[in-house]
Amino acid sequence: MFTGIVEELGEVVAVEPREGAARLSIRGATVSADAAHGASISVNGVCLTVAGLDGDVFTADVMPETLRRSTLGGLGAGDRVNLERALRADGRLGGHIVQGHVDGTGVVLSRDPGTDWHDVRFSLGDDLERYVVEKGSIAIDGVSLTVTAVAPGEFAVALIPTTLRETTLGLRAPGEPVNLEVDVIAKYVERLTVAHRPKARA
Repeated sequence: MFTGIVEELGEVVAVEPREGAARLSIRGATVSADAAHGASISVNGVCLTVAGLDGDVFTADVMPETLRRSTLGGLGAGDRVNLERALRADGRLGGHIVQGHVDGTGVVLSRDPGTDWHDVRFSLGDDLERYVVEKGSIAIDGVSLTVTAVAPGEFAVALIPTTLRETTLGLRAPGEPVNLEVDVIAKYVERLTVAHRPKARA
């Protein structure tokens, strides 16, 4: 589990295609410092398992399902990525509950720079729209953010200077894709209410 509080901007060192899958090598001094084989690290919001370590570079395998559902298939050497280690049981939940299980992708629709922040709009698929509410939480490329507005097929967030400076969201231009993970609590509530909804009488 993660919190959506990015620990550092990492760099993709290499991408090795593997029969529909891929192996990523990523440089991240902070997340690699205490990593071990089998550890979980969030890369742009995708939970990956450490398969190898070489100094401040870790490698992780990405399966076909992950490549289909996320933006990781479009990464190349030199790209920057958001990195976060899994939450310790005694850690602070500074953002919200983020599983690292991407629900889908969206596209940056627009950026409106303010004095100290940017208002950014993203596209939102019909299959995810019902889970996103104003003032609710959403993870974008692994960054925990508060939804400021929702409209048919889109939503908006406000990015503070720290987010602009310390995550990839400060670099995303209109037209670029991002990973989206909706609040898992909303999905559980839906599942429970549907499962216990009284059946209509004939």
